[in-house]
Amino acid sequence: MEEIPFNKPYLTGKELENIVLAKEYGQLAGDGVFTQKCSNWIEESTGCYKALLTHSCTAALEMAAILIRTSPGDEIIMPSYTFVSTANAFVLRGGIPVFVDIRSDTLNIDETLIESAITSKTKAIVPVHYAGVACDMDTIMDIADRHNLIVIEDAAQGVNASYKGKILGSIGHLGCYSFHETKNIISGEGGALLINDSSFANRAEIIREKGTNRSLFFRGQVDKYTWVDIGSSYLPGELIAAFLLAQMLKAKDITQKRIDIWNKYHASFQNSDMVDNVGLPTVPSNCAHNAHMYYLLLPNLNKRTSFIGYMKERNINCVFHYVPLHTSPQGKKVGVCSGRLDVSSDVANRIVRLPIWVGLSSQEQKRIIESTLSYLK
Repeated sequence: MEEIPFNKPYLTGKELENIVLAKEYGQLAGDGVFTQKCSNWIEESTGCYKALLTHSCTAALEMAAILIRTSPGDEIIMPSYTFVSTANAFVLRGGIPVFVDIRSDTLNIDETLIESAITSKTKAIVPVHYAGVACDMDTIMDIADRHNLIVIEDAAQGVNASYKGKILGSIGHLGCYSFHETKNIISGEGGALLINDSSFANRAEIIREKGTNRSLFFRGQVDKYTWVDIGSSYLPGELIAAFLLAQMLKAKDITQKRIDIWNKYHASFQNSDMVDNVGLPTVPSNCAHNAHMYYLLLPNLNKRTSFIGYMKERNINCVFHYVPLHTSPQGKKVGVCSGRLDVSSDVANRIVRLPIWVGLSSQEQKRIIESTLSYLK
């Protein structure tokens, strides 16, 4: 029986053609024709003020941390149930991650717990849109406005998803995207910083260009460029952008194909008596998700471990997800917890993700569903 991988990168067929074109254009370093087209696509599809392509979502988060002038001792509120880059970006600048528990339905940061985590040292809130399902952004933005805080959306998993009609990444003051090969729209490695508050735009360009005003120089806004601020080399090369553009132009099609698989899984499990003691994904009615992942919440860690082994025996690769940051060695060293994080710890032990990628055949989907239901009997 042929193996079904957890993830398989999808190619539209135009990627290599674009890479050849990039070479013919004669510029392989960043900020060429393809980088500009990718930035334009993000700006047009999200409505953000400015989009800056980066070499990863980690880079975008690091830029955001510099942009908001994170200083030693500043507190940054975020979920513990997230990837390490969400916290690392701020820790690198001396910031302190303040971990808040997640909701048991969407697995997003629990907005009702944010306000109690705010202190005089709080600088920003970083909501993470887990599985491409939006956090309660109205509540989060209201809290931020009342406490004069900055909101940085970690929308690594949120490309082409929305909250009340607003594209994720375009709601907070800043937003961060990932185009890693495990995401929906990919370039191997890649990301973007979305600037929604125009006051950040000029400095963001400088930070991205190693702390120089090079972009202003090329636009003729200064007569020479020089070192004016801190920064690093956060831009991707043109080959990455060329690959990415092919994906972006098929983003709606890619998203719909993933949603079709997600819907097939969900209908199969929702309508089965075998999953009464298993949690399924929740998508609030005011959210349009992008089918970034499909997961099950099994009763406990032993069941989860057993399930992964059972599926592996049938050549189906299923995986768990994050170790909550507050339980990690580095998280204990540099972060603090706001209250108990019982849901985060519980979910981390129970969650298992099923394969979902464009190109997963109907027969493979059937195998996954039938094997899952067989285990849950």
